[in-house]
Amino acid sequence: MTQETDSQHSIIHPLPPEISNKIAAGEVIQRPSSVVKELLDNAIDAGADQLKIVIQNAGRTLIQVVDNGCGMGKEDLRLCFEQHATSKIQDVDDLFRVRTLGFRGEAMASIASVAQVTLKTKRPGDDIGYKYEIWGGEEKSFEPAAVDDGTSVAIRNLFYNVRARRQFLKTDATEFRHILRTVQQAALANPELGFELVADTDTIYDLPKEQPLKERIAEMFGKSYKASLIQFEEETSYLTVRGVLADPKLTKKSRGEQFLFVNGRPFQHRYLTHVILKIYDRWTGEKEYPFYAIFLSVDPAQVDVNVHPAKEEVKFEDERSVIKLTKSVVKKALNEQFLVPEVPEHSDYSPQSRSSGGFASDINFGGPTQKRSRESGPMKFPSRINSDRSKPPQQNKDFSQQLYDFGEQADTSSKKRQQEERSQQPDRMRERGFWQLHDRYILTQTRSGLCMIDQHAAHKRIVYEKALSATEEAIPSTQQLLFSQNIEFSASEFSLLEELHPILQRMGFNVQLLSGNTAMISGVPADIDIGDEQSVLKSMLQQYRELGGKVELDERKKLAIAFASKTAIPKGKKLTDMEMENLLDQLFACDEPYKDPLEKPTLEYIPLEEIESRFR
Repeated sequence: MTQETDSQHSIIHPLPPEISNKIAAGEVIQRPSSVVKELLDNAIDAGADQLKIVIQNAGRTLIQVVDNGCGMGKEDLRLCFEQHATSKIQDVDDLFRVRTLGFRGEAMASIASVAQVTLKTKRPGDDIGYKYEIWGGEEKSFEPAAVDDGTSVAIRNLFYNVRARRQFLKTDATEFRHILRTVQQAALANPELGFELVADTDTIYDLPKEQPLKERIAEMFGKSYKASLIQFEEETSYLTVRGVLADPKLTKKSRGEQFLFVNGRPFQHRYLTHVILKIYDRWTGEKEYPFYAIFLSVDPAQVDVNVHPAKEEVKFEDERSVIKLTKSVVKKALNEQFLVPEVPEHSDYSPQSRSSGGFASDINFGGPTQKRSRESGPMKFPSRINSDRSKPPQQNKDFSQQLYDFGEQADTSSKKRQQEERSQQPDRMRERGFWQLHDRYILTQTRSGLCMIDQHAAHKRIVYEKALSATEEAIPSTQQLLFSQNIEFSASEFSLLEELHPILQRMGFNVQLLSGNTAMISGVPADIDIGDEQSVLKSMLQQYRELGGKVELDERKKLAIAFASKTAIPKGKKLTDMEMENLLDQLFACDEPYKDPLEKPTLEYIPLEEIESRFR
C-alpha cells in the first residue's frame, strides 16, 4: 500500500482555519464584553490616551472602539487578523515577563471569525490610512482611506454565523452590565487615560485624562463615594500594594464593586477576595459587600498571566506572600482609619518577625476585645469619614404604623392608653398561648406539640404575596411623597432600573427616569416608611441582582422577593400582642403560608413526643 493510499484512509486531519478560529473564539470571545475587553487591551497597548467605546443593543448590533494610539501600517493590517500573529512576543522567554495586556495574537482572529469587522487605521506621520473589512474570517475589502491618527475597530452582528452562541446570550441589560464592568476595570486601572462610553446614543461615562483616582471612582460609582474613600500604598522588595477602600457604611447587598489588578491587569482570585471581605467583617453584616480597588505591582517574571483562556486568572510564584502582604496592608489601612492600632499584650511580635516588606503582618490592630460572632450583628464604629455629628439619630417609627393599618395615626395619647390597657388587662396573647422568643420567633402550643414561627420569614411571605398581587392590579397603590426626591445611581444600577421600571411602577413606585443616571421618585408603596424610599429602592436593585444567578424566577417575582427582603420586619424586633396576632392572621391568609419566597420554612412544628423524649 502506498503512502498516498495511507493518507486517504487517515482519520486524523488538520482543521481548516475557519473552524479552528471559531473554536478559539469559543474560548476567548464568550460574550460582547469579551470583545470590548480585547479591543480596549489593544488600544491601551497601542499607547492611546483617549478611548471611545460605542455600544448598540448591548453589543449585539455594534461594538466600536476608537483610539488615538500608534495605529498600523499597510503591511500589519492583514497580519493582525492572522492566528497567533503578535508584535509583543519575540521568544519563549517573553512569555514569562509579559508587560502588555494582549500578547497571544488570538483576539482579532477570533473576533473576525464570528463577526463582521471593519478596521480603519493610520500611523501618525503617514499621509493616508487604510480601511479593512473582514466578515466571518473572509476578506471583503482592503483600500486606502482618509482617517484620523490611531485605530477604529467596529464589530457588527457578533455571532451572526454561529446562531447557537447568539441564542445563549442573556438579556440586553445583563450583557450591558458585563460590558460596563469591563470598561470600569480599564478606567480604574488607567486613570491617566480618557474614556468615553456611549450606549445607544446615551453617554454613560465621559472621563477626562489625568483624572485623580478618587474623582474617577466618584464619577463612575456615585458622588457619595468621593468623601468616603481611604487611599493607601505600601511598597516592599517583592510587592507593591496600593489602592482605594470604601468606608464600610457604603456596603451593598450584591457583589460587583470589588476590583483586583496586578500590573494593570484585572484578575479574579477567590481566596484573596475572601480574605479582604473577611477584614471588613467587624464593620459589616453578613452578605454586605464594600467597594475596593486594589492594585498589585510585582515583577512580571513572578506572575503567570497565561493560565486562563480569557486571562481572567493569574498564578503567582509566591502566592502565600502576596495574600499575606495584601491582607496586612488592607487591614492596616482600615484600622488606622477607624481604630487605634493595638499590639496584643502576649503577642509573639518582635522586630525579627517583620515581613520582607518592612511592616508587621501579624499585628492585631483591632485588639482581642473586637472579636464578635456573626449572630450578634454588625458592630458599629463611629465613622471618621463624611460624618455629621450635628444630626440626632433618627428614631424608628412605631412598627404597627408600617405593618398594619388600624385606620388612625398612633399619637402619644393613644400609645399611653394602650400601655394602660395592657397593664390592667390579662395578656390576651398569652391566654391564647402565644409568646415571642428572643424577639425573633413567635411560639404557640398546639393540641399535639409546639409551633415556632420565624417572624422575619413569615412577614417576607406576606409582603411578597402582597407585592406580587400589586403588579397584577390595574391601578397601583401608591402613597405620594410631599416632596419628590432625586436619587443618583451608578451606571450599572441605572441600567437595571431602566429594565425593571415598568414592574416597579406597577408595584407602587412612582419613578421618573432622568438623564445622568438620575431618577426622581415621587411615590412609594404603602409598606415603605417615608424617608426610607431611597435605601429601599437601591437595596431592591442590589438584592435583585444577587438573586439573578441563584433562582430561576421571572423578573416580577424576583423583584417582589427583593422588596419583601428589604421591608419585612427584622429578626430582633420586639412585637406587641396585637402585632403578633395580626402577623399570624395575615400569614395563614397567604396562598403558601408554610414557606418564605425562597422556599425556606416560615414555621416549624415539634411534636409533644419529641419534647417529652428530651426529659427521659
